[in-house]
Amino acid sequence: MTQNDTIAAIATAMGQGGIGIIRISGVEAGTILRKLFRSSNTSFTDFRPWVLHHGHILDAKGEDLDDVLVVHMPGTKTFTGEECAEIHCHGGPAILSSVLEAIFALDARPADCGEFSKRAFLNGRMDLTQVEAIAEMIAAPAREGVRLAQAKLDGLLGQRIVELRARLELVRMKLCVAVDFPEEDLECLDPQEFKNDISFVLEAIRTLLGNFTRARCWRDGALVVLAGQVNAGKSSLMNGLLGRKRAIVTEIPGTTRDFLEEHLTFDGLPIRLVDTAGLRETGDIVEQEGVRLSRDLSSQADLVLLVVDATRGLGSHERELIASVGAEKILLVWNKVDLVDESQDIETEDCSIVQISAKHGDGLDMLVKAIRSNILSRNGDAKEPEAGDLVPNLRQSHALEQSVTELEGLLEDHAMQIPYDLLGVRLETACSILSEITGETTPNEILNKIFESFCIGK
Repeated sequence: MTQNDTIAAIATAMGQGGIGIIRISGVEAGTILRKLFRSSNTSFTDFRPWVLHHGHILDAKGEDLDDVLVVHMPGTKTFTGEECAEIHCHGGPAILSSVLEAIFALDARPADCGEFSKRAFLNGRMDLTQVEAIAEMIAAPAREGVRLAQAKLDGLLGQRIVELRARLELVRMKLCVAVDFPEEDLECLDPQEFKNDISFVLEAIRTLLGNFTRARCWRDGALVVLAGQVNAGKSSLMNGLLGRKRAIVTEIPGTTRDFLEEHLTFDGLPIRLVDTAGLRETGDIVEQEGVRLSRDLSSQADLVLLVVDATRGLGSHERELIASVGAEKILLVWNKVDLVDESQDIETEDCSIVQISAKHGDGLDMLVKAIRSNILSRNGDAKEPEAGDLVPNLRQSHALEQSVTELEGLLEDHAMQIPYDLLGVRLETACSILSEITGETTPNEILNKIFESFCIGK
């Protein structure tokens, strides 16, 4: 499905950098590169495929634009499945824009978002799970997320889906024979074998869905919200966990009115740490909105660090938050323990608890371990991802859930001795849903939505 036009775009991140790469793909990629490139090698006659060549890129007037390395990639074994070229320039925005202008002057056009990956998909260079893995790898917040995306980029998830669908298609074929030749149904479709085949696929899909749930925090990062009354030490704790001054800390109550969000990792686990406005009754309309946001974020969080001033203990606002969010999602952070007697009674309200002094940094290591342990245990004892783990993304998991519904209904219908021709409808639907995951029958609107989420140049 090679396209008739040629596209070009900057493939590296925008902004200044040592190197900037421009990617060209299409039937005129090689021709355009030959017109723009002057080799530093006086004996140069033409490009050696897949080899970097040093020289200069020229503008429309034949003047030098930049000292570059270029590579020509002919044939169908490229990323996009069509003729490609890359120009490795210096990474200044003005340089890259000038080189792109010279390329567009030779009848190439700007690439759409994700169009290089889309051409790779349309030309059969990868299935849809691999395409999505590219975006997931780029967006991965930590190394473990990269590992999860790599398994899909290698095609392992797509292969698993194809294997499961093939097993269903075989059952479907036998079902069709049983419908066309009812007198032969016991020979071609044994009832127990039918149930075993469907149950096998159903269990495999449930395993994939379990992987999605367990790996969510590794893939997307866990939302950890700092909540508590004013002057409990939330901002000091945020600064301590970050290892730098991010939040303003003063003796004036209500310093934080909006929420502050920062990203960090705890032993490989990506965390979105959010400091929120202090819980209290206030007549300030701005602070009221901050308190409302604090409660909303706490309800959405994977874990709430409820910071309590040890000199005051639990108050009505903290108890109200525990009741609304749930004690299992609360980690009580008993702060300012350096200011109280060690024998002081501590009310926990059935929450896990860690005692610290945010001001002096005491107990922060223990707190980090507690945060990590709590989040992982709440996500099904999610272990650190390993190479080869198959974890679907949100779109894929929704499709898998739909296929589970169809297969569960299929087993129920089979137990009720529903006629084979009616069973075939559910089986066909399940097969169709699985094929959407790999992109064999995915509707255009879904494909467009996927590729529009990509960066230009990817």
